Amino acid sequence: MPHSTSTEIAGRIEDLYGAPLAELKAHAQDQPAGMLSALLGMHDDLTLAERSIDFHRDRLAQLIHPERQIGGPEVSHLLDGARRLAEAVAVRDVQVKSVSAVLQSLARVPAPAPPPATAPAVPAPPVPAVSPAPSR
Repeated sequence: MPHSTSTEIAGRIEDLYGAPLAELKAHAQDQPAGMLSALLGMHDDLTLAERSIDFHRDRLAQLIHPERQIGGPEVSHLLDGARRLAEAVAVRDVQVKSVSAVLQSLARVPAPAPPPATAPAVPAPPVPAVSPAPSR
C-alpha cells in the first residue's frame, strides 16, 4: 500500500513535469543526469524508507503479539526492532524535507504563448527631413 507522503510527492513531480511518474522514469533513463533524475531518485529513497517503516512496524507487532511470551532474547529483538523503526522514520523524514524543499524551489514554466494574430505591419510614413536653412 503506497503511503500518502510518497504518493503526494509523486503527484507534485508529475504536476511539475506534466507527465505520469512511469513515463518520467522511462524518459529519465535516456537522458543525462539532471533535476528530473534527482527528484526520481529522492522519491525512490522515500518509498524505500516507507517500506522499511512498514516492515519494522509489522515485525514489532509480531514480537509483541499477546500470545507470545517475552523473554530475554525477545527483549533484545524488540529493542533492535524499535531502533530500526526509529532509523527508518528518521530517514523518511529527511527525504521528505529534502524533496519538498527542492520541489518548492521549482515551478513549472508555462509554454510560450503564440504571437497574437494581427494584421501585417504597415510601415510608418517617412518623417519629413528638417532643413537646416531658414524657409522663405
